[in-house]
Amino acid sequence: METMAMASHAPERFLRLNTVLDRTGLSRATLYRKIQAGTFPRQVKLAERCCGWRKSAIEEWLRNPMFYEVSD
Repeated sequence: METMAMASHAPERFLRLNTVLDRTGLSRATLYRKIQAGTFPRQVKLAERCCGWRKSAIEEWLRNPMFYEVSD
């Protein structure tokens, strides 16, 4: 029973820039332009010089990229 509870609360995974670019097919410039426009998930600062994107946010964007909007 404990393993089922732990599986449903799996930790959030973070994707680095190259992985996000590979999965989305976007160029680096387009990705950052979409972030500025609010039509792509913002990156999360993981350390001093390291950031990543929540895997769940990228998957949500991939399900419907035309109508995705960042909610505050």
